[in-house]
Amino acid sequence: MRRAMIEVDGKVLEATVDDKGQASVNGQVVKPDAWKAPFSGTVFGIALNYQGLLDSKIAEFNQDPYKTPPKTPVLYIKTPNTVVGHEGNIVFPAGVDAIQAGPALGVVIGKRASRVSEAEAMDYVGGYTAVNEVTLPEVSFYRPAVKAKCRDTFCPVGPVVVDAADIADPHALEIKLLVNGEVRQQNSTANFVRSIPELISFLSQFMTFEPGDLIITGVPEGRVDIAVGDQVEVEIAGVGRLSNTVVAE
Repeated sequence: MRRAMIEVDGKVLEATVDDKGQASVNGQVVKPDAWKAPFSGTVFGIALNYQGLLDSKIAEFNQDPYKTPPKTPVLYIKTPNTVVGHEGNIVFPAGVDAIQAGPALGVVIGKRASRVSEAEAMDYVGGYTAVNEVTLPEVSFYRPAVKAKCRDTFCPVGPVVVDAADIADPHALEIKLLVNGEVRQQNSTANFVRSIPELISFLSQFMTFEPGDLIITGVPEGRVDIAVGDQVEVEIAGVGRLSNTVVAE
């Protein structure tokens, strides 16, 4: 059993989660459609944070106009309209040819953090959750486009926030994307380019984290196209399985 936080009817509650992802509060099972992962802050995304993805783009990065790979984390923001919970719908926008899913470990900040060092950064992690970083196909990894990242429902999160103390090593978690029950993408957080402490420290040098802020730590290489009617799931070992269905706008 893992300790976790869930939100039910607007209230954040302490829960336990079993190996099947079933949540209980005070020994009472909570139906999956009745709760969501509790976080209330800004969602910060990190692009190019899996070594395989970075390696696959090196030749492109060495061409004009940049002629070099990015030397610092590439950042983007998911706006509030993008966030949807476990078992919510991912809306396929009208007039769009393709949308893609990508599994990611979400890091939920537990307390206010400003200008923290890498050595102390993990003290500011409250917990972990699963994220499906939905996007239009990438045009530029140097400058992720707002119109690609910030469509309605393009950031499913959940189903719970597992207590940081119950994840022994967040840098050694198997991560999968399943579409209609079939594994379409599989990787490990061991393949991060930059670790969670590096990301927290870097971001906190120029902005202040507040409790409830969320960092999307990156998506592995091999983005997967998804279509109307698909059931799309992100599964992260020890964290849980996030499930959503794609619907037409």
